[in-house]
Amino acid sequence: MTDLDIRPATLPDVDAVLRFWREAAEGTSITDDHDGVAGLIERDPEALILAERDGRLAGTVIAGYDGWRCSMYRLAVHPDFRRQGIATALMDAAAQRFAALGGRRVDAMVLEANAQAHHAWAAGGYHREDHWRRWVKSL
Repeated sequence: MTDLDIRPATLPDVDAVLRFWREAAEGTSITDDHDGVAGLIERDPEALILAERDGRLAGTVIAGYDGWRCSMYRLAVHPDFRRQGIATALMDAAAQRFAALGGRRVDAMVLEANAQAHHAWAAGGYHREDHWRRWVKSL
C-alpha cells in the first residue's frame, strides 16, 4: 500500500477527524469534541494516528501509552476504503509505536455490537477476554 500515508494527527486536523468519526466510526464518546481531541494531541502528539489516501482521510486509531499499558481506541475506516488493508496498516503503526515505547501488551476498546470490528480485530491477531468488563464514570 505505497499510496497510503500514515502520520500522527496535528491540531489543524481536529475538525476533520471529528467529521470523519461522525461518518465512519461506530458510537460516540464524551470526548468527541474539539477540546477533547485537541487535548489528546497536545498531551501526546503521536497518539492519534491517521491514514490518508489521495489526500483524503481514510482511517484513524488512537494508540495511547501510559508507561504501563498500551491502549487502542477509535480504530475507524471510512466505508469507501474498507477491505483495503487500512485497519491492518493502522494496527501495525500503533504496534510499532508501542514497541518503540517499551509496551508489552495492547488492550483495544471495541463496541460489543460492532460485529464488523470484531472480525477486523481478530484478523489482526487480537482476542476477546470475556472475564473483563469496562467500568466508567463521566467527570
